[in-house]
Amino acid sequence: MQKLKIYQSLWGMEQRHPVKKEPTDEAKFETIKAGGFDGVCIDLTASEIEQFKAIQPLFQNNELECMVNAFPYQLDELSPILDLAKEFNACFVNIIGGVMPINYRDGIPVVRRWMDDAKKAEVEILFETHRDSILNDLFYTLQLIDAVPEMKLCADLSHFVVDREMWTPINKRDEGYINSILDRSECFQGRVAARGQIQIQLGFAQHQVWVEVFKNWWKEGIKRWKARNNNDATLVFLCELGPPAYAITDENQLELSDRWEEALLIKSWIESIWNEV
Repeated sequence: MQKLKIYQSLWGMEQRHPVKKEPTDEAKFETIKAGGFDGVCIDLTASEIEQFKAIQPLFQNNELECMVNAFPYQLDELSPILDLAKEFNACFVNIIGGVMPINYRDGIPVVRRWMDDAKKAEVEILFETHRDSILNDLFYTLQLIDAVPEMKLCADLSHFVVDREMWTPINKRDEGYINSILDRSECFQGRVAARGQIQIQLGFAQHQVWVEVFKNWWKEGIKRWKARNNNDATLVFLCELGPPAYAITDENQLELSDRWEEALLIKSWIESIWNEV
């Protein structure tokens, strides 16, 4: 039977409060566990590997699984992150690649090099749809995945909403483009954006049109994922509501909503969607 596992981003647990002390990693892991999440996603560059090795016991102590968001800025920087992911028994490594050729044709050998590195390391990888990365924009991504049919994605659709400054209702052309992304996505990330803002508050009345857009995309993505995957496959959905400056703040640097409560809300949406489709 196919399974759903929902992870929480450790980066998304950062408070960056102007006055209050930042919670410890231990406290963050305990909160994630208490929230009913299955795992934790860590974000790191090659230079941060030793720093993150220190938190490995927290996964075991809290019985939480691991996902890795990798930020390689040179071709040879992915391999050591893959080694760490294997040590952490990560479900996969999600690449936000900092090697960014302007022409998608020049991106093909970059992607294939990292796919070869992953094969040698015996670690599954995905490529995230993310601004300021090799998949910076929607059109570049569509061309690259056509050129590399075996390339698999992690869909953070918030970046493409901002990239394309999409309007609502979403037109048929853009829906078609998004469906092409969903067809290649083996993981989905939970954040709601609007055409001019990467992360919006989920409870505000003026944002509900975008909430429905994203819920429909997640529903369609999960439906397509279920249809093409084996009965024993597991889908990982990552709740990733970022701290300021992703989170909007007021003049006192205080966030306009409770990100943890919103993460739990997204988690509940995805659990319901999973059971519907």
